[in-house]
Parts: sequence; structure tokens; C-alpha cells
Amino acid sequence: MKMAALNLSSLVLASSFLLLLSSSAIAAAPARAPPPPSLEGLLRNGNFEISPKSSNLKKTVIIGKHSLPEWEIHGLVEYISGGPQPGGMFFPVAHGVHAVRLGNEASISQTIPVKPGSLYALTFGASRTCAQDEVLRVSVPPLSGDLPLQTLYSSDGGDVYAWGFNATSNVAKVIFHNPGVQEDPACGPLLDAVAIKELFPPKPTRANLVKNPGFEEGPHRLLNSSNGVLLPPKQEDLTSPLPGWIIESLKAVKFIDKKHFNVPFGLAAVELVAGRESAIAQVIRTVPSKCYTMTFTVGDAKNGCHGSMMVEAFADKETFKVPFQSKGKGTSKTVSFKFKALAARTRLTFFSSYYHTRIDDYGSLCGPVLDQVQFAPLARC
Repeated sequence: MKMAALNLSSLVLASSFLLLLSSSAIAAAPARAPPPPSLEGLLRNGNFEISPKSSNLKKTVIIGKHSLPEWEIHGLVEYISGGPQPGGMFFPVAHGVHAVRLGNEASISQTIPVKPGSLYALTFGASRTCAQDEVLRVSVPPLSGDLPLQTLYSSDGGDVYAWGFNATSNVAKVIFHNPGVQEDPACGPLLDAVAIKELFPPKPTRANLVKNPGFEEGPHRLLNSSNGVLLPPKQEDLTSPLPGWIIESLKAVKFIDKKHFNVPFGLAAVELVAGRESAIAQVIRTVPSKCYTMTFTVGDAKNGCHGSMMVEAFADKETFKVPFQSKGKGTSKTVSFKFKALAARTRLTFFSSYYHTRIDDYGSLCGPVLDQVQFAPLARC
């Protein structure tokens, strides 16, 4: 009996010692930093309303690498107030009072915390300041993309773009760069707001093989912007700011929201604003010789876009044309087609057959709205 009690005491003592050792080890181990929360909103001083000190400004030119609060600058960067400028120019600043203008080979950058492997979209207001062919290069190394700013989609200078990237580490350096060399040094891209949003790419289902079919997952919308968000051309689906979709055209596609536009379903849709030069696509897994039904909705955004519209849909070699007569009142219609797959991958592509401008503003491009794309297998052909 005494031996059993002794053994029990020894066991308790050993357990206590092991517990003390493990507690000490836990206490000694460095605490892991929690991952950053889901990002959405302006970057630090993302609207450039915190100005450089007056001692760091030479007229409009910012002097000093770190003189623009929260940003690092290289080359000739100007701090601009919207409105008339010396020399007779006018700079529209649609998303606040202040903006920055990037001179030849100039850039601004900011380092932000991100989650490795996550998809993000930058949203930013950008416009050209001259009639010359200006380009804005957006980079999050090792990714980089050039946005042509020659086409003005909104006559008020309030064009907003989105650009997507996959994070490769826990920090990302966001860079905006003017790669051009303009004849006029007073020219160069204008940047007036920068925001970010973490995206969560949706998956296809058995009932609908399309990813992000209603375009509900998309980039951040700037709070004081009512023009929608332009999705730049030539965006691959892995880094697209519209998850699941490829922007394969020469011109942008517009991401629109229910707050400012008529949207047939849910909270978002896309507007095909540049005719045949504005196209989106998605590659879908299919079974060869199996039949599928493709359904989608077309309409107008209730934004003054009017006239005879036509949305063309392609599924491999099949073409489906959907005419729509718009009176700019926010109406829509849903169509359905049957399709037999030819291969294990089927590419769906949508674009507008015609070019349109708003009836109240001929300087603003517009077009038919596309929403709620469905692609589902049929039991029999």
C-alpha cells in the first residue's frame, strides 16, 4: 500500500515537472504575430489630403524622398489641387481636393501588410493631363502592368481603375510609375485616390459551373465615386480584379454597383462600355459531347445609355446574339441557350456589338449590362 502511494506521488511529481517545463517553453517561445485583418479601404494617406510641409514644396514640386506623408517618391512628383492651373490647364480631381502628378519616369510607392497567397485589388482614380498618349504603370513586384490612359471613359475626369495581384509575402510594395517621356514636362498621369481590397475568389458549383457568376466579388468602390470601376484590358483570371473572369479586350470593362446604377441581380454587375473592344471571358470545365444550358441577363444601367444594343456570347465555336432595345430606364431581360461541349475546356466570351455614349453626356462611354451568368449541365441533349 505504501509502495502504491509512493508510486502515485512520484507520478504526480513527474507530471508537475513536465507541465512546468512545457509552460516555460511556451512562455519562452516568441509569440507569432496574428495575420493582418482583411484589408479594404484607402491606403495610408491614400487620398493625398495630408499635404507635404510647405518647406518641402517648391511651387507644386515635392522636394525630398519622404516629403509626401506615408509615401516614398522618386523623380519629379507634383502636389496638385484640383481646378484651373497656371498656363491655362485644368486638372480634374474627382475624389477629393488634392492629387499627385507623376512627371517623366517619376514614381510613388508605399509598403503595406498583406497575407501571402491572398488575392488583392487596388482601386485608384487616375487620368491623363494632356492629349498625349499617357501610361500609368502599376507594380507590386514581381507583378507589373501598364494602364493606357488615352481613352477617357468619363468626361468629368473621374475614371477609376482596379488592378489585381497575388501577395507573395507578408508585405507588398505598391508602386505607381510614369514610364513615358513626354515632350511637354507639364504632362503626366494624375493620381487622386488609392484603395485596396482583399478578394475571396468564389468556386463553381454543380448547379452553376461559372465562378463569380453575378460579379458580386469585385474591387473596392471609392466612397465619393459614382462612375463605377474600370477593369483594365488584358487581365488574366489568376490576378484579375474581378475574380474568375479574364479581361481579354483592348479596352476596359466597367464594374458597377447597385448604389449608383441599375443592377439586375444582387449588388454588382459589369457594363460593356467599349463595344467589341470591351470583352470578358471565363474558361469552364466541361465534358466533351455533353450538353449544357447557358443563361445570362442583359440590360441597361439606368445611366442614360440608350439605343439598339447587342450582346454577343461565344461558347467555343458557337455564337449567340442577344438584341436589347434600351431606353435608359433600367430594364433587363434574361435569355437561355443550349450548347454541346467540344472539349474538356469551354471558353465563354461576352462583348457588346456596338458603341454607345450617354444621351446626356456624349463624352462618357457606356454599354449594355451583363449579369447572372449561368452554365449548367443537362441530363440529356
